[in-house]
Amino acid sequence: MTDGSTVGDDRVVVGLDVGGTGMKCALVRPDGAVVHAERHPTDAGRGPAAVVDTILDVAEGLAGKARADGLLPVACGIAVPGVVDEAAGVAVWSANVGFRDVPLRDLAVARLGLPTALGHDVRVGGLAEARLGAGRGTGHVLFVAIGTGIAGAHVVGGSAAAGAHGAAGEIGHILVRPDGPRCGCGRAGCLEAVASAAAIGRRYAELGPAATGLTAGVTAADVATRAAGGEELAGRVWREAVEALADGLATGQALFDVETIVIGGGLARAGAQLLDPLRVALRERMTFHREPRLVAAALGDEAGCLGAALLALDSLEK
Repeated sequence: MTDGSTVGDDRVVVGLDVGGTGMKCALVRPDGAVVHAERHPTDAGRGPAAVVDTILDVAEGLAGKARADGLLPVACGIAVPGVVDEAAGVAVWSANVGFRDVPLRDLAVARLGLPTALGHDVRVGGLAEARLGAGRGTGHVLFVAIGTGIAGAHVVGGSAAAGAHGAAGEIGHILVRPDGPRCGCGRAGCLEAVASAAAIGRRYAELGPAATGLTAGVTAADVATRAAGGEELAGRVWREAVEALADGLATGQALFDVETIVIGGGLARAGAQLLDPLRVALRERMTFHREPRLVAAALGDEAGCLGAALLALDSLEK
């Protein structure tokens, strides 16, 4: 940082990770230690203007909490889903929250009087995992979050690439199955349409509701549990997803040549049931490329607000 050296450990950053359902928020020291954490509902159904008001109210409250506790808030970091123009500080588009060209960074600066950085939720999660979590100590990391969708972050030397238009890391939209199911983006066969947690549950329900007794509401966790129990259909659906993921990760490795791939998101909770066969399948796809180390994320759902705080700290140094 360029200033604040006299206050030492009293410095904290306000970090917020905004999702469609809830916000994970924290006061974070420069070394990544969380000194206070909160959770708040986003309630995106109220509309984007109301969500912005909530974000600003929560951030202001956290800054006030820091000062009341004798700490010095030096910056604010906010992570949001969708397409983010980090350089301009604008939430360009988000289906989950309803944002369209929201100048969130400037709004936060005006409300808080603090330097503010705005980042993409998966990219800042990758930043945190690369610097504080499972990718710590390696210079080239690919973070892949697998949940309702699939997205990634390529982190080199502790910085996550945003791309020319703020849309870097969309590994979920690599084409892996040309004749596969249609993706939400409109194209058939994207990785996200085959191997996301939502896709796994959907595929299982489509193939065998009569035999399984499960129709609507089946989850990837249900499929994983049934596959572990030896059910043939669940095992087939799980293997299909693992093979597709391996294809997507092999493409990612061909493009980025990373040392470590960190798997996060809800599907990572399957642990060895996912990672063990995924390592084998990925190894089979390696030719002249080095096989990356494949590990589970370490920071859980704190990664987003930690990464937002790191992004804000980085912005102070520029």
